[in-house]
Amino acid sequence: MSRFKRGAHVDSRAGFREVKEECPVPSGLLKAARQSGQLNLTQRGLSQVPQSVWRLNVDPPEEAKQNLSFSASERWWEQTDLTKLLLSSNKLETLCEDIRLLPALVVLDVHDNQLKTLPASIGELEQLQKLILSHNKLTELPLELWKLTNLRCLHLQQNLLEQLPAEIGQLSYLEDLDLSNNKLIAVPDSLAKLNNLIKLNLSFNNLKSLPPAISEMKNLRMLDCSRNQLESVPPVLAQMASLEQLYLRHNKLHFLPELPSCRTLKELHCGNNQIEVLEAAHLKHLSSLSVLELRDNKVKSLPEEITLLQCLERLDLTNNDISSIPCGLGSLPKLKSLALEGNPLRTIRRDLLTKGTSELLKYLRSRIQEQPDGNPKDEPKTAMTLPSQAKINVHAIKTLKTLDYSGKQEASIPDDVFDAVSDSPVANVNFSKNQLTELPPRLLELKDTVADINLGFNKLSTIPVGFSTLQQLVHVDLRNNLLTLLPMELEALTKLRGIILSFNRFKTFPEVLYRISTLETILISNNQVGNIDPIRLKMLDRLSTLDLQNNDIMQVPPELGNCTSLRALMLDGNPFRNPRAAIVAKGTDALLEYLRSRIPT
Repeated sequence: MSRFKRGAHVDSRAGFREVKEECPVPSGLLKAARQSGQLNLTQRGLSQVPQSVWRLNVDPPEEAKQNLSFSASERWWEQTDLTKLLLSSNKLETLCEDIRLLPALVVLDVHDNQLKTLPASIGELEQLQKLILSHNKLTELPLELWKLTNLRCLHLQQNLLEQLPAEIGQLSYLEDLDLSNNKLIAVPDSLAKLNNLIKLNLSFNNLKSLPPAISEMKNLRMLDCSRNQLESVPPVLAQMASLEQLYLRHNKLHFLPELPSCRTLKELHCGNNQIEVLEAAHLKHLSSLSVLELRDNKVKSLPEEITLLQCLERLDLTNNDISSIPCGLGSLPKLKSLALEGNPLRTIRRDLLTKGTSELLKYLRSRIQEQPDGNPKDEPKTAMTLPSQAKINVHAIKTLKTLDYSGKQEASIPDDVFDAVSDSPVANVNFSKNQLTELPPRLLELKDTVADINLGFNKLSTIPVGFSTLQQLVHVDLRNNLLTLLPMELEALTKLRGIILSFNRFKTFPEVLYRISTLETILISNNQVGNIDPIRLKMLDRLSTLDLQNNDIMQVPPELGNCTSLRALMLDGNPFRNPRAAIVAKGTDALLEYLRSRIPT
C-alpha cells in the first residue's frame, strides 16, 4: 500500500531544491545600512547575528547577483562602511569571529544580551571608540580587547567580572569606564594609566580598598565607589584636582575623607556609612561644594565651619545623632534643601521639620537675631490687643514675617487674622490642618510680599484663578487636599521654585507645571497620575526633584533619562514592569542612565 494518501500531490523535485533560510534582518534595512553606515537591530529577538550582517561590506547585495541596474545612489560597490552597530536587547549568547569583517566600526552596542564570552577577533576593530557590553553574563574578557586603544567609552556594568587584567591600562584614550554591578574584589594599579579618564564607576562591587595610584588620574571628574566594602579612602585621593563628584555611599567608612586639594569638588555623597565625627579639617577646603550628603550615619555634631560652605545647595543629614545645628546654616545664600529628619534635635520642634527647608532656614535666621541670653525680645503688650489676636503669634508676624493660623480645624480664616497683619509685610503663610474648602479671599491681599504658602491638610477641591496674582510666590504646599487640576493661569508664577501636590486626586500631571520654567521641586506622590511627558519635562532645566511615587504610571518613557537636571527621581509604588525594581532601587543616576540606554536610536 502506498505510503502517500490517495490524491495527495507530491513534488518530485523537493529533495533536490535548496532550502533557503529566511534572514531575520530585512534586506531593506541592510540596504539602508550600506548607505548610512549605521545598523540598528535592537529588540529583534536575535539568538545569533546573521552572516549577512557580518558580511555587509564584503559580499555584494542580492540585487547585484540578479544583474539589476543601479542608479548612481545605489551602486553597492560605492557603499559606506558600517561604523555603528546596535545589537542591544536580544538573546545573543556569543558573537561570531566574523566580527573582524567590520573593521570600520566606531560604535558597538551589545548591552542587555546573554553574552558569556567575547571573540578574540574583537581586538581587530581598531577604529572602535564606544563599546557597550553592559547587562550580560561575562565572567572574563579576552586579552585582545585591551588592544582597542582608540576606545573612549567602555561600559561593562551588570556582568560577572571578578577581576581585571593589568592590560586595561593600555586604553590610554578612555574617558568613560563603567564597571559597576560586578564582583570585583580589587582593581589593578594600572588603572592609574588612564590619564584621560573623566568618569569612573566602581559601584556595587566587593572592593575593600582603592589603589593609591588612582590619585594619578588628573582628569577624573566623577568617581563612584558606592555599595562596596570600603573602610577607608587613601589620603592621596585628595590630590585629584579635577574631581567634581565623589560617591562613597553604602560602605564602612568611619571618617569623612580629607580633600584639601579638591577645590573643584561639587558633590560629596557619603550616606549609609558609620561616620561619627565631622571635623573642620574635612570641610574647610571644599569651597565649591554644592551637595553634601551624610544621611544614615552616626554624626553627633556639626562644626561651625560648615557655615563657610557658601556654594552649598543641598545638605542631607537625615538619620544621624545630631542634637543641635549651627544657626549660621540659615544664612547660607544658596541652600535650597536641608534634611534633618531622624535626628534627636533639642532646639528644633518636630513640626518645624515637616514644613520644608524654607521655614527651617527662616527659623535658624531668627535664632541668629536673638539676644545673647537666647530669649527673643518681648513684644510690647497693649490694652488694645483683640481676643482673636491671642490666637495669633503677633511676634512672628512682626519679626519673622510669618502669619501662622494652622491646626485650628476651622472651615474659614477669621478676618481678625488678616487684620492682625496691619501694615507688616508677610512673607510666609501657614493655614495648614484646617477644614478649608476654598482659598481664603483675603489671602490675595498679601500678594506683594508672600513667598511661601502652606495650605496642606485641608479640603480644597479647586484653586482659583486669582491665585496667579501671588507673583512673589516661591514655595506652595497643597498636600492632602481634594485637588484634581490646577488653573493654567498659574503660569504667571514666574518665581515659583517648589510645589507639593502629594495626596490629592490628580489623574493627569498638571499641564501648567510644564510651563513654569523656574520649578526646582515637584512632589506629586500618592495621586492617580497615569503618564508624564518627558520631552516637556526636559524643558524644565532647573528641575532637580520629581516625586511620582504611588501613582498609576504603567510605562516609564525612556526619554525621561534625558532629564539630566534631576538629582532625585522617585517612582516607587507605580504599576510599571520596566525598569525593574532592582534598577529603581539603585538611585536616580543609575535609573536615568538605564532609561537613556533604552531610547530608540
